[in-house]
Amino acid sequence: MSRHYARLTQPLVRDAGTLRPASWQEALDRAASGFATRRGSEFGMFSCSKASNEVNFLAQKFTRQVMGSNNIDSCNRT
Repeated sequence: MSRHYARLTQPLVRDAGTLRPASWQEALDRAASGFATRRGSEFGMFSCSKASNEVNFLAQKFTRQVMGSNNIDSCNRT
């Protein structure tokens, strides 16, 4: 297996406009806190028609029940 030098090997977080290495726990905590501030009509999800029915079902469940939003769309209708 070859390594690509541009590939990320650890999570990065932004502090004062600069990315710095972080632990997985810190990165996941920051991502979760970002989701927590975007609930209801501030959150939307776009799902893909190439994903399985199960993945699309989970996407709509997450959007509606966890994020409290009905803003979910898909490219299935095009």
